[in-house]
This record gives sequence, C-alpha cells and structure tokens, in this order.
Amino acid sequence: MIELEGVPELVDPVMVAAFEGWNDAGDAASTAVAHLDREWKGEVFAALDAEDYYDFQVNRPTVFIEDGVRKVTWPTTRLSVVRVGGDKPRDLVLVRGIEPSMRWRSFCNELLGFAHELGVEMVVVLGALLGDTPHTRPVPVSGTTSDADLARRMELEETKYEGPTGIVGILQEACTHAGVPAVSLWAAVPHYVSQPPNPKATLALLNRLEDLIGVRVPLGELPEDARAWQVGVDQLAAEDTEVAEYVQSLEEARDTAELPEASGEAIAREFERYLRRRDGGGPGGHATADGGEGPSGAPYLRDNPSGRTRPPRPPSPPQAGGDDEESSEE
Repeated sequence: MIELEGVPELVDPVMVAAFEGWNDAGDAASTAVAHLDREWKGEVFAALDAEDYYDFQVNRPTVFIEDGVRKVTWPTTRLSVVRVGGDKPRDLVLVRGIEPSMRWRSFCNELLGFAHELGVEMVVVLGALLGDTPHTRPVPVSGTTSDADLARRMELEETKYEGPTGIVGILQEACTHAGVPAVSLWAAVPHYVSQPPNPKATLALLNRLEDLIGVRVPLGELPEDARAWQVGVDQLAAEDTEVAEYVQSLEEARDTAELPEASGEAIAREFERYLRRRDGGGPGGHATADGGEGPSGAPYLRDNPSGRTRPPRPPSPPQAGGDDEESSEE
C-alpha cells in the first residue's frame, strides 16, 4: 500500500509522464514536463527507489557541493503535483525521470499504484522520435491509445505499432490492462538536427497536451526559443548545399501529403482551437509550433546521437555524422 502524506485531495487529476532516453528525441518530452513543473511550481511528493530500477554504470549518480557539504543525486523518477487554476481547475500529477534499466513491469506497477491512490482519471505519456520531417514545417504530433473506445471519443489513433518499444509503450499498455485510460503523444523531431534541446518540438507537445486535457499551459519563453531555434537551423542548413536540397525534398513531400488536409474538417479544428485560446486570454499566450526560434546555442546538423532511434531514411540523404539506427516507436 502506498501512503501519501501531505498530498491534498486532487481535482480531476491527470498524470503526465515523460522519460529521458530512447523515447525522448531532442529531449523534447522530458523538457515539456520540466516546463510544466517549473511554470506551475510543482511540489515533489515521491521518488522511486533508484536501487530498484537503474544501472548506475549506465545512468551514473552525480556529486555536488551545497553549503560546503558534498551530496549525491541519484538517477530516479520523481512525482510532483501541480494545481491548475481557472474556470475549471484541474490537478496534474507530473512524472519525470529516466527510462529504467530493469524491472519495467514493477516500475509501471509502482506508478499505477500512485495513480490509483491519487484518483488519476487519465495517464498521458509524452514521447519524441526522430523522423523524416523538415524543421521548417509544423512539428507533427500524433496521439495514440490502445483503447478503441478512447480513440473514438478523443479523436486519437488506435495504435497499430509492432516492434521494439520503450518505457512509453510499456507504461501505456500497463495502464490499458489496469483499466486506466492512457494516451501517448509523440512529436517527430528532424533526424538531421537531433541535438537537444528542441524547443519547437517541446512547444508542439505542450500545445497538443493543452488541447487533449483542456487546460491552458503558460508557455513562457518557449515560443521565442522555438523561433530562434528555427532561425539557427535555417542558417546552418543554408551553409550546406546537400542539406538544403534534402530539406527542400522533405518540404515538398510533406506539403504534397498534407494537401487534402488543407480544407474542411482540418480548418474547422484549427479555427475552434483558435477561438478557445483567444477566449482564454491572460498571460502565457499560446503559440503554434510552426515557427521556431531557439536558444542562443545553435543546434548541430547531424544524425541521431548514440542511444536514439530513428525511422529508416531515404536513399543517400545528406549526413553530418552520428549513428545509423533503426526506428523508434510511433
């Protein structure tokens, strides 16, 4: 039995989780949860025992000095709670950690134990994968679930993925088997600019999360960071003819594929979203994920770093170093 002391009774709670590692291309998902925790001043109420789930030769502890005393921070997964105000207040349980090295079933069962004790109504797991998508276009974010009824009610895709999976896929399946509604939101990060951070992908995930759970997310400096990030990548791509041509081919493929979506139902959805955000008013205004600026440090144009996975690439695309790995989960 999990005993939660000092945690108030929550209002319509939703658990939002993200894990560093295989399912976190460009650190987009873990950064999104960190942003929520920072903006809403989350209070940590629990941390999983690092000894149970992590290989410290893979994820090493760090030593730091605080007030003259040496301390150790162990790699783990922490849970915090935030209260979202407004006309319809709602609480979020934020789960942020590192993909565990072992005992995944026990790991998921422990998180589900917290969800049960806190009365969580839905679990949303954020992920990011590397894909053949141009950095100049809106970041594709797909919402998937294993629950056919939930897919119909929330206009999500019922996942059909088969293949290697990460903790995002395992946690979603564990929720489904436990009868807890669960959704995974996946942002596609350009494989040729995979170096974190990727504020444009983080912004896209937060926008989609906002629509999914009906809360207004304060975005802070993320829209400006996303625009600066895109300017930085534009400049680097312009310096390499092969990369520029490859980006153009991705743009043409993307635009052609999306032509049927530029009318009717898609436009109606975007207009409804605009009206909801306009009526919300207030600070922390919403920005779409189609224009990015980024942090002052320019990103690297390269393939995925070691430990990431990406979808198969077309023949002979331009490369600027990095590993050649297989696809991540959808």
